[in-house]
Amino acid sequence: SGYYKRPEDTVEAWRNLWFHTGDRGRMDEDGFLVFIDRLKDCIRRRGENISSWEVESTINTHDAVLESAAYGVASELSEADVMVAVVLKPGESLAPESLLDFCTGKMAHFAIPRYVRFMPVLPRNHAERVQKTELRADGITSDTWDRDAVGYKVRR
Repeated sequence: SGYYKRPEDTVEAWRNLWFHTGDRGRMDEDGFLVFIDRLKDCIRRRGENISSWEVESTINTHDAVLESAAYGVASELSEADVMVAVVLKPGESLAPESLLDFCTGKMAHFAIPRYVRFMPVLPRNHAERVQKTELRADGITSDTWDRDAVGYKVRR
């Protein structure tokens, strides 16, 4: 097994007779493997590993949200801060504070996004996968809401 027509990537993925998929997971109490995130999409914030997939899964359960993408952006302190790009369902509106209030109690306090950016669509590749590399490259834009700048405090 390996990558189709990409022999260099195949060689790189095989180490010590193990195929490294680039995924993070854990075993649950019943012995089942639980997907956590792609390694490249994990967010490291102040010593905590945050699964972008778990942040997205929580935010996507909000009634006004069509889809979201969570990713890390450079922090002035160290490592990264959590940012989320959100696409709302047609006709819906949502204040960033309301979204963070919704997240409180549904995810760890350190995983609640600092930055929220509402977008009409998320960037995608030809296979319709969200292009987080583009979102990370955009970074904090002029239309990004910053919870610290407005004094929003995350409740623990």
